[in-house]
Amino acid sequence: RTEARSDIFEYIEMFYNSKRRHGSNGQRSPLDYEKAHQKMVMCV
Repeated sequence: RTEARSDIFEYIEMFYNSKRRHGSNGQRSPLDYEKAHQKMVMCV
């Protein structure tokens, strides 16, 4: 179980590119998209 957690953490934190831009969300990085979403949720 510990090894699985370590592998999942490595995948999320090391492999997943949080700066890569995506065409489906207006060419925003995942972090930028998440920030914009949080602002929108706070306004509603």
